[in-house]
Amino acid sequence: MTIIYNAPKSCIVVMHPVTPLIALSMGMPLLIGCQTLSSTDPIADPAAKADPQIMEMTTTFEPQIAAETAIETIIPDEDPVDLPAGPSGFTDTWDRLRAGFTLSHELDRQRVTSELKWFVKNPDYVERVTRRAAPHLHYIVTEIEKRGMPQEFALLPIVESAYDPFAYSHGRAAGLWQFIPSTARLYGLRIDWWYDGRRDVRASTKAALDYLEYLHDLFKGDWLLALAAYNAGQGNILSSIRKSNLPRSEVDFWSLKVLRETHAYVPRLLAISEIIANPESYHMVLPDVKNEPYWKAVDIGGQLDLNKAAELAGLTPEKLYSLNPGFNQRATHPDGPHELLLPVTKVGDFQVALAELPGESRVAWQRHMVRSGENLGSIAIKYRTTVSTIQTANNLSGNLIRTGDSLLIPSAAEGVAYTMTRSGRLASRQTALEKVYGGEPVVYTVKTGDSFWEISRRFSVGMRELARWNGMGTSTVLQPGTRLKIFKQGKDLAKAAEGIRPREQLRKLNYRVRAGESLSLIASKFNITVASIKSWNEGLGLQKYIHPGDRLTLYVDVTSLIN
Repeated sequence: MTIIYNAPKSCIVVMHPVTPLIALSMGMPLLIGCQTLSSTDPIADPAAKADPQIMEMTTTFEPQIAAETAIETIIPDEDPVDLPAGPSGFTDTWDRLRAGFTLSHELDRQRVTSELKWFVKNPDYVERVTRRAAPHLHYIVTEIEKRGMPQEFALLPIVESAYDPFAYSHGRAAGLWQFIPSTARLYGLRIDWWYDGRRDVRASTKAALDYLEYLHDLFKGDWLLALAAYNAGQGNILSSIRKSNLPRSEVDFWSLKVLRETHAYVPRLLAISEIIANPESYHMVLPDVKNEPYWKAVDIGGQLDLNKAAELAGLTPEKLYSLNPGFNQRATHPDGPHELLLPVTKVGDFQVALAELPGESRVAWQRHMVRSGENLGSIAIKYRTTVSTIQTANNLSGNLIRTGDSLLIPSAAEGVAYTMTRSGRLASRQTALEKVYGGEPVVYTVKTGDSFWEISRRFSVGMRELARWNGMGTSTVLQPGTRLKIFKQGKDLAKAAEGIRPREQLRKLNYRVRAGESLSLIASKFNITVASIKSWNEGLGLQKYIHPGDRLTLYVDVTSLIN
């Protein structure tokens, strides 16, 4: 395909005789002509609903949404240092990446051309995600090159997260590579109050490539099956293979009935790879990315306030956090990693400034006088920190503290706004949502037994929306006392607020008595009375005692359960 560059921007002129199928499938003429492109189509396969290759019990694909923050990932604006070309001899990282493409882009398949069509109709999206990729592309391409893997995988974060390290999906997947917590921990990613390795660019890239290599081995060297399993889970793909009843030698991704999202997922990666391979042919302009590191890891030697680090480096806090998105709080993790990623051009000045910084200025501190009845846990909650942090700061080997003891507590610096912490990003997003919805949200306090499904039904909102508004996943276990913000259009606010009053939700339970239980114990467990249990089970002739194995009929208000 070639482009007539003096044609209107919305026109594509196709003159390449080798790709007529692509041209026809995208609605483009084979000879000189013009087609107005729409930018409203979703990323989806229009044939998906009728395609027999899609498993029936699926949900419609929804692009990953950066729910945790509304802040755009920072695009590098410093002039890169003048370094020689990398060992591969390329001066441009895109050229280096293209040289490592090894997958067939399957341009004769309608599923791929449908995805290709969407990207061509949305050049602004392609430009945006490739600009987001720019700071990290050299690193990821280098890591893939070390392993001899297809360089198409450097584009997988476009499909997973739109190359946004703060992306968070309704399924609790986070980061560039969209790891859920269980898989993240399986591949060595640390997740705690201070730090989330799923958003750490280096740690998550290693984990993702380790996982892809494992899946590649599992599926006998088939990279497309490995990609499908990365998206759907290896169990689902193995199940699809078994249900296909095909000889193993005939099994490939295209022959399997897979989940709807996976049905489009692999073609989407192949389509964006084709765009990157031949951007001029698709009227795309990619940002310049020199074949040299944009950032460098700097040893900071211990915990450091991140706003202070930004000041020392001559960066805004937003830019510092965009390069170090794994940190959740106002400072780096007290137990490490004790490294920061900084633009190469800023490293020298930062190291000089850090060396001159007094130790007591690395983080702000408060003094706390221990009161009667307090313990390290309650003090940690009060100051929004962790027990281990207090122990480290005060050289405590155990949990023993006494009334009157004076403790040093790391805290926020006075007069400093920490807008890029996890809570700060969520607050910024929720402020933006107030403008979108035209009013303040309803605030609902979670009660024992609540779930996203129940709360979303009560307020007539989508479960995924509810989770996204509050920086959570739909599978997050809600803790009593958590305050959820619920956004509705202005005219719906009063009606939504009425839903805060608890409503009785009776459910019939067939309960089997366990060893050691009594009627009073069961009544207490379900917040009902012994008399009620007896009245509901009159036919059983209940006496004073019940026995293990007895079956009782109970009518329980599920909104009042205490367990």
